[in-house]
Amino acid sequence: MRIGVFVRLTAATAALALTAPALARDGDAPAPRYGTFGIDLNAKDASAKPGDDFWTYANGGWSKRTEIPADKASVGYANVLTDEAEANVRLILNDMATNPAKYGATGKQVGDFYATWMDEAGIEAKGTAPLKPYLARIAAVSDLTGLQTLFASVGYESPVGIGIIPDLADPTRYTAAAGQGGLGMPRDYYLLPGEKYDGYRKAYRAYIQKMQELAGIADAGAKADAIFALETAMAKDQWSPEQSRDIAKLNDPEDIAGLEKKAPEFDWALMLKTAGVDKSPTILMTQNTALAAMGKIMVATPLQTWKDYLAFHFISDNAAYLPKAFDTARFDFYSKTLSGVETQRDRWKRGVQLTNGALGEAVGQLYVDKYFPASAQAKMAELIENLRGAYQDRISKSTWMDEATRKAALVKLAAFEPRIGHPDKYIDYTKFNVVRGDMIGNMMRSAEFQHALELERFAKPVDRSLWNMTPQTVNAYYNPLANQITFPAAILQPPYFDPNADAAVNYGAIGAIIGHEMGHGFDDQGSLFGPTGKFENWWTPEAKKAFAERTAALAAQYDGYEPLPGTKVNGKLTLGENIGDLGGIEAAYGAYQRYQAVHGKAPVIDGLTGDQRFFLAYAQAWQTKLREGAARARLLTDPHSPPYYRVNGIVRNVDAWYSAFNVTPDSKLYLPPEKRVHIW
Repeated sequence: MRIGVFVRLTAATAALALTAPALARDGDAPAPRYGTFGIDLNAKDASAKPGDDFWTYANGGWSKRTEIPADKASVGYANVLTDEAEANVRLILNDMATNPAKYGATGKQVGDFYATWMDEAGIEAKGTAPLKPYLARIAAVSDLTGLQTLFASVGYESPVGIGIIPDLADPTRYTAAAGQGGLGMPRDYYLLPGEKYDGYRKAYRAYIQKMQELAGIADAGAKADAIFALETAMAKDQWSPEQSRDIAKLNDPEDIAGLEKKAPEFDWALMLKTAGVDKSPTILMTQNTALAAMGKIMVATPLQTWKDYLAFHFISDNAAYLPKAFDTARFDFYSKTLSGVETQRDRWKRGVQLTNGALGEAVGQLYVDKYFPASAQAKMAELIENLRGAYQDRISKSTWMDEATRKAALVKLAAFEPRIGHPDKYIDYTKFNVVRGDMIGNMMRSAEFQHALELERFAKPVDRSLWNMTPQTVNAYYNPLANQITFPAAILQPPYFDPNADAAVNYGAIGAIIGHEMGHGFDDQGSLFGPTGKFENWWTPEAKKAFAERTAALAAQYDGYEPLPGTKVNGKLTLGENIGDLGGIEAAYGAYQRYQAVHGKAPVIDGLTGDQRFFLAYAQAWQTKLREGAARARLLTDPHSPPYYRVNGIVRNVDAWYSAFNVTPDSKLYLPPEKRVHIW
């Protein structure tokens, strides 16, 4: 069972995140990190016309001279900040690993966990012995009861994921939820025609065989054929990423009898009890038709094939914690073949990532103490309130929204709860047993500890103080079930926010990202939730129709973009993020005008007006290059549009951008005013 498979319902996460408020500069102010006023003008491409290709105009020079590092699928500002955060965390972990007593019990846990990962020789010496008790448990399965027990157990793969989320009908309490799972590749990679996907399928089938051979499993070739055929059959019946973001269709609460009626092949009582959620009066049956199909596939598939499937996935999921041959095989398929990454990341970087995942808030508390200035929290709060005010202005003046819906939208806006930097209280890891030298055991116990935490919370009211990201994460998110926007400490730094930068830069970069997260509360899915996070309708039919017309027009624009030959942007899959981007930049621009109303009209700096600096900062926030494999995977699975179109696809709808750069009808990005989409 995989914990957290329902995160799509609980947090719409932006690709980057936000930072603190814009401050006026004076002659004695320290220099900003980038350029003379906060933007790297050397990143521009002077040969590009802003009205023809604004992303290249802002980032083309950087793109021409920048190569994607061999150990990365992408490069850009987000990578720079993530690298810095990892380096800072590494200093903390190294000290914990060498001086565990200095940090008390939790420090010893963190130090032992990280030191175990870094002990490559120790992992190599153990060979495949750490796998044996888990593979033996799989081998002992003798019937469908035993099989489904493993499906619902922590650490084992399953076509049905069971987890816990706030109840859509009453977000003050938790409910159990079930959804599709169990594939080793993105769903569409099993189904799409063409040489590229034929190659992925061939490589995956070879990877299945390779993993079994490394583990000493007999008849690996025939078993690989059967496992691949099983997953292909599952993929044919599972929901697409586009379907899986339709919360109205995901919302199917059932009792045990309802589950048994729709998917009778599963022993729901057994699986829910195994997962510890059998006391839940209802279970949210997400992707209900897929679950019904998985039940039919379960009984039609030989038990031995399921056991081989479980064994392969357990080996694959834990390959990084086994000898180098396993780790390399997994990297070669998932990173090199699917994403085009050339070399494995440094071991310490991977160790930082693992430790952040297992003991993230223990590390985060130390990270905050050392690297997050208290002043940033107050400045961030100021900028958020300016964005809230800008959204209030835009909603109040909306021409397509009737008064009843407008009033409800303003109530929801006022109820937004911002969380900045770090949680008010951190997770207590006392019950997590870390054993120095037992890497797979530590990872399994970590998953069990996290699951036990969820079960402990399950019987209580929803804890709104919990965070879905650690403070050292370079990102941000909106949670529709709590109406919260969250900005971890690690992203509150240049280029997204720089207290020494020009105000226009801060509003164009972090301001637009803050606006993006707020915009998720009013996107095509977030708008289905009320001010308390309840799944409810606060729209009149007339307003809903007008909203649908505008969002459909935006989706149609994105359907026309083709980043890779034969692979277009999916306007419906990316609609929520595109609404967030469009609403975010327009609200940020409105907030910047509010700023100027108080502080005076922005001067021209280095030949650029305030509005030009605002839009350049926005474009440079999406300064990113992707390898083709990574770009292809994201186009098929990621609800975010490619960074290039998060700039060019958005600014062409913003009236102020046309004025700032004198964009005329002969420009390639030009849209007539009546074709421009304005939502919030």
